[in-house]
This record gives sequence, structure tokens and C-alpha cells, in this order.
Amino acid sequence: MKIAVEGCMHGDLDNVYSTLLHLEKVENTKIDLLICCGDFQQAVRNETDLESLNVKAKYRSMNSFWKYYSGEEVAPFPTIFIGGNHEASNYLWELYYGGWAAPNIFFLGFAGVIKFGNIRIGGLSGIYNARHYNLGHYERPPYNENDIRSIYHVREYDVYKLMQVEEPIDIFLSHDWPVGITDYGNWKELVRFKPFFEKEIEERTLGSKAAADLLDKLKPPYWFSAHLHCKFAALVQHGEDGPVTKFLALDKCLPGRKFLQVVEIESKPGPYEIQYDEEWLAITKNFNCIFPLTRRLVHLGNLQVNLQDYRQWVRDKIKTRGAKPFDFTRTLPIYDPSCPGSNGSIPGTMVRRRLVSLQRSGDGDRKKRGREEERRRENPYVRNPRTSAQPPNRILIEVSGTPICSR
Repeated sequence: MKIAVEGCMHGDLDNVYSTLLHLEKVENTKIDLLICCGDFQQAVRNETDLESLNVKAKYRSMNSFWKYYSGEEVAPFPTIFIGGNHEASNYLWELYYGGWAAPNIFFLGFAGVIKFGNIRIGGLSGIYNARHYNLGHYERPPYNENDIRSIYHVREYDVYKLMQVEEPIDIFLSHDWPVGITDYGNWKELVRFKPFFEKEIEERTLGSKAAADLLDKLKPPYWFSAHLHCKFAALVQHGEDGPVTKFLALDKCLPGRKFLQVVEIESKPGPYEIQYDEEWLAITKNFNCIFPLTRRLVHLGNLQVNLQDYRQWVRDKIKTRGAKPFDFTRTLPIYDPSCPGSNGSIPGTMVRRRLVSLQRSGDGDRKKRGREEERRRENPYVRNPRTSAQPPNRILIEVSGTPICSR
């Protein structure tokens, strides 16, 4: 399987696709998958989404994603991306659990694991910031000047879920680098190119502590990152005779920059398609009932993890409806470049339908709602879902049909 890995997209979706199509023609090869390591900055459906993009006003432009969202264009390669620190955060929040951002373009979620063929791909969106790491996902659009930045800060809750993964991960994605990764590569050459990195390397502040913890736990054969706008390779040996992780960070999409790399990974023969991952869905089901949605500190140390019953439940659901994610669904009006500023609002019936599906209990009875009230008293950092709903994401509706919560 040949996988193209791209660093920071920064809105140049058309250029990356055209580059890969040219490479296929020149090299007489076939690219099976494109992976983007964050700062996709493209998932802008219409001008409304620009208000949730944390970039300077001069960089707020529609670019070309709206063509793929509308169906005017179709991505020539299956594309998987994670979020960085320059995103249409309102749209990615809708897809918190992962899902189709456009036909053939899949967002991995704030944290997630999926399968592409028999290759398991995991990822963590956003960047690390210690001030917000232990808080819940409290931000809601429209974002103020603080929340538009904190919305993409990594949260311990999402990292904790990824730390429960036991089955081997083949590829892992993070936007910022694992802290300490420079110890395993040519950091002196890096500092010659980026001299202002030297102080952060010495102070062990260059990168993400959360990503470093995940690297140590998951030990994937491949780890790809972006964020720092340079190419850097490292080889991490886990223990004396342990597995090895090949780390690669790539630049942003600009002429003459090292923003793209094609890697070949052993896999079963195709055709390949994106599918849900059974273990990850079981983990999601286990932890969704304590989904933290406030500014309060989240305490995760005493949680019990027993996935066996959840694995069987997920296995039965997948057996019934298959592991392929449901088709893409639009949630905002299509952008019309001939009528700028003519955006409508989110279709109310669609969002209400999603929220109702997420909020209903499994059997719809009042006793279970009573247990919900009891649970919120025991876990005060969990908001009332009827007043501050979880993200209206399709994965819960598709796989469970109800909010996945159990005691």
C-alpha cells in the first residue's frame, strides 16, 4: 500500500492533489491514500465557517474545500486528516468522533482510530497546552477570542481514551511533535535550520507531552507530524530489543518545501476502504458517559475499564450494519461564489434530529433519565446533555442509535 503523507495543508488541497496526480503519471504508480497531519485549514463549507478559523483576517479565504463539500469536485484519493491549530473548529466540533468532512475526505476526530484495509491508523488532533489539558470541552460556537484558540488544545480525556488501545497501531498522527523526539534524530541540523528551537529543545518544551506519552504507550511503526514547518526524521527504539518507530515531520505546502512524502507499507491486497475500528468504538462507548463538557478539572484516575462487554456489543452492531461509515451528509448550505455573503444557517431540522438521537436513552424511559441525573450529581463536570449537547456527530447515531452511556 502506497500512502502519501502531507504536513500542514494550509488550504492548498487542490495543489496537493494535483501534485500526487502528476507523481502517479510520472512514476507510473498508484497512490492508495493521502494523510494530512493537521492545519487542514480547508474544511470551510461557506463563509460562515471563516468566523471559526483562528487565522489573521487576511488569511481567511474560501480556498477550494467548498467544491469538494458541494460535490462539484471529488477527492481523487481517499483522504484522512487530523486537526491542527488553524481549522474551521465549528465544523470539526460537529465531527468530534470522526466522520466524512466531504465525500472521500475523512476527519479522524479529536481522537480516533480507523482502519484502511487492514492498516490501523490512529490520531490526535490539536496541539498541547498545559493550561487547558485537564479541562473539559467547554467551548461552543460562536467562539470568543479565547475559545477560538482553546478549542483546538488537546484534552486529557481524549488522550486517556487513546491510552486504552491495546491492539497494534500501524500509523499514528499528531499535529505537534512528541516532546523529546529530537533526541532520536539529527537535532543539530534542525537547529541550524531553525535556531530558535534550541532553547525549547534544551528545556524539553518543544512538542507535546501528551503525544510523547502516547508514543511510549502505543509504539507504532510509523508516526507522522507537522506543525513546525520543517522536515525532521527520527528513529525511536523502544527498549533494548523493543519495536522501532519511524518518525517523520513534514513542512507546509509551499513551492520548494518538503511537505510531501510517499511511504510504502506492507498490507493485504486492495481494494481498500475506510472502516470503523472495533476496539476504538468499544473504548468510545466505555468513556462516552463521562464526556466532560465544562471548564472544571477532569479527574480520570479512578475510571474502571472493562471493554469485553462493549466489544461484543460493537461487534454485533457492525455485523448487522457493516463497518463502513455512513455516507457523507451536508450540514450547511453550499457556498455560491457568485453571491458572496449569501450563506444560510445550519439546517435546523437536521441538527435537531441529530441532537435528539444523541440525547435519547436506549429505551426512552424515565427511569434511565433519572439515572442520568444521578450520574451528573456524581460527576459534576458533565453538563446536562439537554442544555449543552454533545457535538452532533453521526458516529453515535450510526453505530449505536443512542448516546452510549452506561454505569
